[in-house]
Formats: sequence, C-alpha cells, structure tokens
Amino acid sequence: MNGNSLKTLDNYLTAVKTGQRRFENAYQSVARMILEGDDKIEKVIVNGKMMYDFKVFRRGSKHAIAMYEVINSLVSFVKDAAEGGSSSEMAFVLVGEPGNGKTFLAESLCSTYRQFLSLPENRKYTFRFTNLKSLSGFGNIPEAESQTYEDPMILAMNLSETKIENQKFLSDQGFTDKQIEALYKNYRPLGACSDYILNKIRERTNGNFQDICQQHLQIVPVPVSETLGTITGKYSAKDKITSSAVDLLGEESIQRLMNIADTNNPYKFDLRRGAIARVAGGGIHFSDEIFRNKKDLVQVYLAIIQNRTIEMDGYKWPIDTLIIATSNNDVFNTFNTEKEEAPIVDRCRICFMSHNTNYRLQQSLTGYVIGDEFKTTVAHDKLHIDPNLNYAASVAVTLTRLPKANKLTPVEMLKLAAGEIAGDKSIKTLAEVVGDLSREADVTKRFGQKGLGQRNLGRAMQILMEMPETNQGQCMFAEDYFLAQERVILDYVTDPSDRAKFLEDTRIAKGLYREQILIAMFNTYMDDAQAIKRDVMNYVNMIIGIDAENLGPDKMWPRRDPATGEITPLKIDETWVKSVEKRAGINTEEERKTFRTTIKKLYSQKMTIDPNYDFMDDLRLVKAVTDVRLKSDVHGVGSFAGILANQTNEENREKRFKAISTMIGKLGYCKTCAEKTIEYYCKPEDET
Repeated sequence: MNGNSLKTLDNYLTAVKTGQRRFENAYQSVARMILEGDDKIEKVIVNGKMMYDFKVFRRGSKHAIAMYEVINSLVSFVKDAAEGGSSSEMAFVLVGEPGNGKTFLAESLCSTYRQFLSLPENRKYTFRFTNLKSLSGFGNIPEAESQTYEDPMILAMNLSETKIENQKFLSDQGFTDKQIEALYKNYRPLGACSDYILNKIRERTNGNFQDICQQHLQIVPVPVSETLGTITGKYSAKDKITSSAVDLLGEESIQRLMNIADTNNPYKFDLRRGAIARVAGGGIHFSDEIFRNKKDLVQVYLAIIQNRTIEMDGYKWPIDTLIIATSNNDVFNTFNTEKEEAPIVDRCRICFMSHNTNYRLQQSLTGYVIGDEFKTTVAHDKLHIDPNLNYAASVAVTLTRLPKANKLTPVEMLKLAAGEIAGDKSIKTLAEVVGDLSREADVTKRFGQKGLGQRNLGRAMQILMEMPETNQGQCMFAEDYFLAQERVILDYVTDPSDRAKFLEDTRIAKGLYREQILIAMFNTYMDDAQAIKRDVMNYVNMIIGIDAENLGPDKMWPRRDPATGEITPLKIDETWVKSVEKRAGINTEEERKTFRTTIKKLYSQKMTIDPNYDFMDDLRLVKAVTDVRLKSDVHGVGSFAGILANQTNEENREKRFKAISTMIGKLGYCKTCAEKTIEYYCKPEDET
C-alpha cells in the first residue's frame, strides 16, 4: 500500500492490521534498523574480548571505524528500551576526550536512521486536522498538524474518551484481541492540542467516525529532513545568554493567539519552535555537549528524559524519542561534582568512550583526515602523498592512546591491540591490562581514554602541508609527519607528564616507521612490490616442509597452497632458514625448535580463519628476512645501504637510479619521497 492510499484513517488502520505498516516506538524502529536481517551482525575479538560488529554502522564512504565497545553498549541500550526495559526512561550519553568520534557516531546514527525511514515500507505518518474554520474559536487557521508528529494509531487509540470504546472501535475495524494488546503496549495519550481539537471535532460531528475522517482528518507522511530537524534533530549547547528553554520546548505564538478565541486552547503554543517536538514522533534527539548547557536547560532535559513529555503551562505532550548526547570528560567531571545536579546524571546511561587503539583501523581514520581529494601546493602544483605517510601517522597517533603498563611494552601493546603477533606475549596479557585499567576510578587512566584525537591528527597534517619542505618538494613526506606531531604535542598538550609520554611515543613510532622503510627497501632491492611477503612466507613454508613426510632427497617439497588448493614444489634451503633465525637472535638448537613450533602453531590457527594470512605483522620475522638480504654482502661490494650511500662510482649510481625507478614505478613513490626515503635509510645514526 503506497503513501497516496493512506490519506484516510481507515485505510491506515487497514495497512497496520495487515502488516503493511508498522506501529512501533523509536527504540523499536532503531533496533529493527540495526538488528533486522541475517547479515547485520558479525563477531569480532577486541583486546581479547568477544564483541559484536553491527554492519549498519559500517556503510557508506565515510562510516564509523572501530568503536566496538561503545556501539555494543548503544545497541544493548536501544534493545533494552525496545523491550520495555529501564533504558526507555533514560538518555544515552557518550563521554570522552575531544576528537575521539563521539559526535561523529551520534550523527552517523541519525543519518542512517533518516535513510532507513526514507524507505517506503519504513516511512512514518502523522495526522492533520482540517476544515478548522468550521469550528468555533480558530479564526483563520484552516488546519493544524499534530505538533509532535503523533502516529495515526495514537489517534485511533484515543478517538473516544474511554479505553473500552477505543478498543471496541479497533475491534470493529478488524483488529484481533492479540493485535490490540500489542498495540496498547505503545499506547500514550494524545498531546494537549491534538486532544483539544479532537474534542471540538467530536462535539461538531457527535463522535461519528466517518464524519471525523471525511470532514476533519487527513493522514500525511512525516517529513524526513536533516535541515528541518524532523525525525532527527541536533541541539548544540550555546552560551548562557543566547540559550533558552524555547530552543527545546517552543513558545506561545503571537500569530496563533491573534486567531484563537479561547485562551485555554493549547494550540496557542508553537512546539515546533523547539527542537524536541520535531523529533517527538519516533525520532532521535541529539544533544551535543549536554552538560555545557545552563542549569535551567539541564532541568528541562531532566523532565523530558524522565517523564517523556513536553510541558508548557501545565499542558502536556507525550513524546516518543531516543535521546543521545555527548560530553567531554572535563565538563562531565565538573558537572558531576555539583551534587544538586545528580538527578540528571541518574537518568543517563553514561558510556565512557575511548579513542581508537587499533592502528590498522586507525589507517582508515587517517585516510579520512588525509582525504581523497586532489591536493596541491601553495603554488598549485600537484602534491604527492608518501605511501608510508598513513602508516607513520596512524602508528604515531595510536601509540599516544596506549597507557603505560608493566606487563607490555608500547610496541607489544600496539601489535596486540591490532590483533597481531607480539613475540611471546599473548592477547590474554592485553586483556588483563585492559581489565586492570577498567577498575581505575579515574576514567582518564583507563585503556584508550587519553591520547591525541582526530582533531590533533588533523592539526599535524595541516602543519605538514604548511612546511616549506612539503611545498618545495611537492610531497607530503612521511618522516616529516613526526616533526608535525611533535609541534602539536608541544602546542596543544598542557599536562607535562602527558606531553613527555606523547613525545616518547612519537620517537617509538619513528622506530616502527624505520621498519617499514626496511621493507620498502627490500622490495626495491628485489624489484618487486610483493617480495618481502613472498620471502617471509617462504621461510614459514620451509620450516613446515623440513619435517614433512613427503620431502624428497633433493629437498623438494610438494606444497599445497591453502588459498587456492594448488600444489606447487618448494625447495627447502636450510642454510637460508638458519640465516633468518640467526638474524632474529635465535642461535641455539633449543631456541630454534621453540621458535619454529610457535610459527607452525600460529600458521595452523591463522590459516583456518584467513588462508591469505602472510605473517607480515610478525616484526621480528620480517626484520630478520630483510636483514638477511639487505645487510649481507651484495655482489661483494657491501650492504645495499652502502651501495645507495656510496655514489663515487658509476655502478653504484646506476643501482641507485634503478632503485629510484623501482620505487616510483612499482611502489607508489614520487622522486622527492624516493630520494628522501633512501637518504633516511642510509643514515647510520638511525640504524638502531
């Protein structure tokens, strides 16, 4: 049944009765949007803990990244409210540091909900009273729409003055007793002005349903508009002078008062002037920085959250709204110390939101900051982006969000939080660290609660683009990012201990960037963008094949590829395998056996989940493989770094030229960042 056929109440009731339209509250709509469908939910492991990933939050070109814990809390809150739990009388408040994605998540939820309700089968409807000029006391007002966008089913359940009569009316319309019982679970009385107008219409029509529908009632769709603030609306905290309860609740309309004869007519109040009424018909109200509002507005929120009504001069308008809000840590803590304001906090589900601590997922967030638009220098020349920039920035900013812990080093914590290998440390160790920190009374000491946020990352990128080196070289070089982040830390981080930690984290990140450069130079030396991955997997496959029963006397092992199922021969080179292990610091037979057993065990675990797993997250192994190639003799001349640094002979100059050509042609570098990367790689002081 399309929207055109729903213009009358009886047609709308028929659509609800037959299941073509749904009568549900805001929580049920949001829960259905998130949970309905077979492919909406996946299981993920986050910091050693199993959580759910809800796919509705991962749609679009710029969707929410990570935020698993807070999204799980939000979905649980909405689901509980949809099932009639205590959450239906509370607001969901995200509290955390600036730049950690609180506002982004709330706005993303609102945007997704608008898209969901714009689908014809999910569209919400309300009603409009027409032909009001035939009623006494309305002057030149021809029609009046429900100010809170009440569902037509709410009108049907209040069409007569008693519940028994209304239930009989629904029964006469063909609803079963079970359907009526289900409908009344979402029952609420009409708002004051709708009730007043309906009483006037009853008097004129003697309560005749057909006359009410034909002469004074029209069913209309609720507009889904971001700019009008209908269905989803945002209210940002203002300063104490300009903010007013009118912004939320509305006020008396002078224009209406000029037409309304009865001063007791509640339609004299224009509720749509406020933000709440526009989302009161099954919408989402987003209050940004809720605790920055002055006290009288906070008290207004308390009444709205607790009673779910808009109250004006004793008149009431019941509302159906999911209320989500945000607050920074410092503002929330200040508000919380004022004991007289405790009731509003008691009516909120406070969810402390951490920064993203997975550097691999951070690369997507860093991509948002870098952007995909065509970038230029101040001279309007094309600006190249170093292929290592995203990694360098992501690792550097993520390390600042990881707390100090005795059980794990910063790099081990970084790797484990991304689901990668961290030597002999397991994910259980990280889970213990997270669990211990979660018991801290000071929220800022918990895992991921302190660090550089997205805005600081954006500032660092801005500083990088401002640098003369960037504009002159026409390239955003990755190594320069660390200088930019140091500048942000010095300028924007006020706490001395935090500043010292963040600067140390930046130094550690530069060391990890150094490891990426070694990988890039390995691929350059091999003239192959996938060379390092291939050699790492060669080592893994060789230690598996060494003990294989079908290993031939010529050391050829018929290996089956788990990804393709194809059998390809692999020659086991034990000398090369031991060279890699020696570079990894494994010298005794016992150490060698333990290391190989660990690799084999991990191989069997990973391949069942991801047949394309490549061991590139095992820094110890990757570094050992690169060292075997790059730090051993090359044609008897010296290390690859020595060849690139020593340009006193023609042969070395040719090899450097070939290396730069490979970096530009196969690895995504430009001439500037290729030259600078080689210079950085050749610096002897950075070898550590």
